[in-house]
Amino acid sequence: MAGSNGKQKTVRDMVLSLGLIMIAALAVYLFIPHDDHAPDIKRVDYRVELLTARRAASYPVAAPEGLPQSWKPTSVRFDGADFDAWHLGYHAPDGEYVAIEQSTDKRARFIDEASQGAEATEVTQQIGGRTWIRYTGGRYDALVLKDTPGGSTTVVAGTASFDQLAKMAGALKMA
Repeated sequence: MAGSNGKQKTVRDMVLSLGLIMIAALAVYLFIPHDDHAPDIKRVDYRVELLTARRAASYPVAAPEGLPQSWKPTSVRFDGADFDAWHLGYHAPDGEYVAIEQSTDKRARFIDEASQGAEATEVTQQIGGRTWIRYTGGRYDALVLKDTPGGSTTVVAGTASFDQLAKMAGALKMA
């Protein structure tokens, strides 16, 4: 039975190797720092960009008023050279993302870009005296306001629920 002794050594060596790998993995897990907490999202002050956009844009620029502190503005930009494109991103209280997008770009292209591929539904919502159209199916859901003065289109889009999107749309003031 000369062959069985070699097989036993091979199995024993594999078990020993597996044990050493497990000990090394445990040491790496214990001694290398790791943080399981969500990163703290930084609040941005968008007042200067909003004033600039409202002076430069060819349409009334939308920004929320009266939202609770739990809504955190996280990103802002205005590009006057690119169809007066306005963007204001928020971290909603439920942890989801909501963005206000406005532009004078071609409506279909702009909505597709702002909603990241969502399609129009037959559902409309009255929010703040305006008729918003629901879009679904893309990366984001969206509420779209097509009859904005100045020839622009306004999109409130994000990963948030339609209730959260409607809260944002209802808080928008255009000036």
